[in-house]
Amino acid sequence: MQHDETPNVDPVAVGLVGSGPWAATMHGPVLASGPETRLTAVWARRPEAATELAATLGTTAANSYEDLLDRCEAVAFAVPPDVQAALAIRAAKAGKALLLEKPLALNLDDARRLADAVDNAGVISQVVLTKRYHPRTRAFLTAAQDFPAIGARASYLHGAFLGGPFATGWRMTYGALYDLGPHLLDLADAALGPIADLTARGDSRRWIELTCQHEDGAVSQLSLSGAVGLPSSRAGIEIFGATGAMSLDFATVDHAECWPIMRAEFAAAVRTRTPHSLDIRRGMLLQELLSRAVCRATE
Repeated sequence: MQHDETPNVDPVAVGLVGSGPWAATMHGPVLASGPETRLTAVWARRPEAATELAATLGTTAANSYEDLLDRCEAVAFAVPPDVQAALAIRAAKAGKALLLEKPLALNLDDARRLADAVDNAGVISQVVLTKRYHPRTRAFLTAAQDFPAIGARASYLHGAFLGGPFATGWRMTYGALYDLGPHLLDLADAALGPIADLTARGDSRRWIELTCQHEDGAVSQLSLSGAVGLPSSRAGIEIFGATGAMSLDFATVDHAECWPIMRAEFAAAVRTRTPHSLDIRRGMLLQELLSRAVCRATE
């Protein structure tokens, strides 16, 4: 379920793992600003970076990952997916709630191990699928439930992999499928119904196309690239049916409107111990679709 408001209780004590651009521009400031959360510590593999970020955010750097776990009741991850998968398992076993990035991991086996750890520990989890926390996206998906769609086209195109802070190792290796794919797969699945099967063509590091067959017969086409020279990203989904069309342009989404909603809903899920609709199960569904796409792209 989704939560519209947070109970009037003590803020959730959250520890942040990571000190890179995403930790510094999103996770850290959002969690530190509250009021539903308070940032208790930052830990990163580079101690000097963790210390610098912690000072900026008005908190302290943890001496070790274990030290971070001792200082919090929930952990937010802003690290590469393979690092997240390993560290989040340890946090789950320590009884900590998890605020996870997408994808959960870089391979299906690691993602399954993380999901098993979350289930066995019975901890709350939530995935940061950015666009899903925006009111415009939620209004679109609500309307889509009553729209008799027969097909859809969606795209997520930008040039961030050509250089800059997000041209990082795992993104350059795994490309747009793993970085941008979760967003489009999630929206297509939510708007047109469960994806029953998919095919993939292209090179994830250049341009990749996914064709999804939905359970009710609808077909969606998803175009992904992080290597196109555009002045700004182009991102959105348009669904079509006998009664017309509906569209959502999320290239211009103001993320500042997403973060307070995400933070409040995470805190509410932790405090009420009520699973969020975008929990580890949703993350696993997307991970399975990514894995299938990788296999199909190499056939």
